[in-house]
Amino acid sequence: MKQTKQTKQNLSVNWTFAKLASNDQIERVAMALEANGIKTLIAEHGEEAEKMVFDLLPDGAEVFTASSQTLEQLDIPAELEKSEQYELVREKLKKMDKKTQNREMVEMGATPEYIIGSVHAVTEDGQVLVASNTGSQLAPYAASAANVIWVVGAQKIVRDIEEGTRRIEEYSYPREDERLKKAMGVPSNISKVLIVNEEIQPGRVTMIIVKEELGY
Repeated sequence: MKQTKQTKQNLSVNWTFAKLASNDQIERVAMALEANGIKTLIAEHGEEAEKMVFDLLPDGAEVFTASSQTLEQLDIPAELEKSEQYELVREKLKKMDKKTQNREMVEMGATPEYIIGSVHAVTEDGQVLVASNTGSQLAPYAASAANVIWVVGAQKIVRDIEEGTRRIEEYSYPREDERLKKAMGVPSNISKVLIVNEEIQPGRVTMIIVKEELGY
């Protein structure tokens, strides 16, 4: 999965991976995810998906938002910040000193009561792929968060893991690389990839599939 120097210098986006899945595909994927232990909801549009997210959060819940262009498009981090109903991990982290409290900060991000984020590919067999440069969101997604909520645009549905890997390399990665270079002057990288075949804790993970192009 690690990109070569040549590939990094010649990034191009395969826009075929931006195509939305059909309603039939979405229904089949939802059934496969449910069979793999991932509760699945289907939203017609972003506004409905945002409502679903807040419906899943109990008052007073500790919430950590993973870095996600999907969440940003839906304005979910900003709406959480406006609310006084939740304990926001990111707000606590802003008040801490990374030089002296780094280990404590890592632990807070890794073990929230709820983590909200997205993924990069979902296969027709109900497998989930998430790529990351730092890997910071992978531990809570995999096991250490008590509850996981993924908001996923329907363009992220793929045939299988092989196609999911191609989607990450040819679509998600070059788009994120371009965004980071423009925003921060640094490149991205596919350093780590999480593959979830099944969730063994009933009710722990919920995926909201949205019939819109969200994130990448």
